[in-house]
Amino acid sequence: MEEIANSIKIRNAKENDARRLLEIYAYYVENTAITFEYDVPSLSEFQNRMKNTIRRYPYLVIEKDGTIQGYAYAGPFVGRAAYDWSCELTIYLDHAARKCGLGRMLYEALEDRLRNMGILNLYACIGYPQTADEYLNKNSAEFHAHLGFQTVGEFHSCGYKFGRWYNMIWMEKIIGEHQMEQKPVKFGL
Repeated sequence: MEEIANSIKIRNAKENDARRLLEIYAYYVENTAITFEYDVPSLSEFQNRMKNTIRRYPYLVIEKDGTIQGYAYAGPFVGRAAYDWSCELTIYLDHAARKCGLGRMLYEALEDRLRNMGILNLYACIGYPQTADEYLNKNSAEFHAHLGFQTVGEFHSCGYKFGRWYNMIWMEKIIGEHQMEQKPVKFGL
């Protein structure tokens, strides 16, 4: 567990955190095109997703004054061994806790964990509006750019939600040195 400030802690997610994390995620499913998921998953489905992720990758929560305010985790970029040194990141903050630095702290802690595992490439798949609207703006892309990610690809009109078509971008950040004889990734740290 990392204590950032007196009232802010970053720690590994636990199964009994799932209800609070799902509460945070549900807001984005129901009210935004940040996730292209249409229906809020059941608690058991969400717990299974967490368990599958935790087997190999970090899954972190950030607490402020003892209440979880957000979570972030890594997952496989593509499910083939040659991609082991790359992973996709996901972050969600309580919608009332945005723009106060918690996301940066959480992502930096996740990046440190991944670097220690031997991960070299970080990727983020981000819903991206052709024109910002009440369901999706460019804040996520701007957040990632602020943390050193660069846009490396854009797919046009590939996500349909709330009766609108949205683009999707891939952003990338390189955090390690690529070697001709690369050490294996230490999964499950």
